[in-house]
Amino acid sequence: MTQTDSKCEHITVHTVTQTSPCPILSCVEKAPKYAHVSLIPVADSDQSSCNQPSASGVLQDVHISPLLMEDFLELARENTEKDLETCGVLGAFLTHPSQSCFMSSIDLHTHFSYQAMVPEAFAIVMAPTDQSRSYGIFRLSDPGGMSVLKECEESGFHPHGEPADGSPIYEHCANVFTNTNLRFEIFDLR
Repeated sequence: MTQTDSKCEHITVHTVTQTSPCPILSCVEKAPKYAHVSLIPVADSDQSSCNQPSASGVLQDVHISPLLMEDFLELARENTEKDLETCGVLGAFLTHPSQSCFMSSIDLHTHFSYQAMVPEAFAIVMAPTDQSRSYGIFRLSDPGGMSVLKECEESGFHPHGEPADGSPIYEHCANVFTNTNLRFEIFDLR
């Protein structure tokens, strides 16, 4: 599958491919002043910390393309139809084909390693059959959720205890924004 969109005037590139990665894997550029940047809304959140900054301090803002989640779902469609989860590498980027939008214990453990290295890391959970919330952008609460996962030695699906500080184990990200001028490329290496 190959899809390419581009605009010459102010360089907007949108590519989805299933071939080997090109030599340039990432590009960082300052968005022009006319770019549309918006906070990603949290729909019907059951997390009490919704859009609140983490206790650990100030996180850097992270900008993603609004097309990123849509294109990832398209690549995951075949697996979703077979009720198979699809994972991508962007911190954690995954689907829950027939479940609601939440972070399972396996998702939490997977994401812990990313967030331990990069505090701004976040997990995007896509739940295409969840009628109340088709996606969520989450991070482990810090220090609460991070401490629980650091101490956990279990594997597979299992419950986690409450963080000692009373915070939820994970929370919605308040530092992730969509930016219409960002370029991105998805590589499907299946």
